[in-house]
Parts: sequence; structure tokens; C-alpha cells
Amino acid sequence: QVQLVESGGGLVQAGGSLRLSCAASGSIFSFNSMAWYRQAPGKQRELVAAITSRGSTNYAESVKGRFTISRDNAENTVYLQMNSLKPEDTAVYYCAASQIWRTGPEYGYWGQGTQVTVSS
Repeated sequence: QVQLVESGGGLVQAGGSLRLSCAASGSIFSFNSMAWYRQAPGKQRELVAAITSRGSTNYAESVKGRFTISRDNAENTVYLQMNSLKPEDTAVYYCAASQIWRTGPEYGYWGQGTQVTVSS
């Protein structure tokens, strides 16, 4: 049973930084892609950033240049470094993992989420 556990959320002032971590219960080599999603109150869940097993990354336009996704295969952990945070980044952030790839990754595993709140 795959488990993903997020940590690192919290309250930060606008312009500040946070680093989120997602620890997997097993080897992340089994995942073809891992990602961070977020969901703000009253809004749909959206993709923030993703990283494939080969290290290719993609980002939502709203976070490009501010957020960086990375993975540590030895630690079975994926990170999201968030800099220059804005109040509109406030959301619950979820880690997701994919073992199935059809036209793209299909994220079948999800963490419980971690709250990020950015004050103005």
C-alpha cells in the first residue's frame, strides 16, 4: 500500500518562503511521475508542478520562476520549494504519485494535504 505524507506547510508572510516535503512509503522509482496539486477554498484542485522519473519538470504558469519541484530518490521524497509567496498561493497542497501513464500520468495515489497560508 503506497502512502504519501506531506509536511512543511504553515503560515508565512507575503514574499516569504516555504519548502514542502512529500515522503513516500516505498521507492519513488516505481512512480513515473510525482506532482504537487493545490486546492483553495471554493476552487478546483489544480496542478502546481510535476516531475517525471527522468527528472523532467513542468509548472503552472502562476508559479513559474517562484516554485521549484525536486526529488531525492535516496530519501524517497519529493520537495516543493516555494519562494516569493503571494496571498493567492494560499491553499491546501497535495502530493500525488502516478504509476500508470496513458496519454499522460494518471495520479492514483494522494497524500492527506498540508495547509499553506500566505498573509498580506
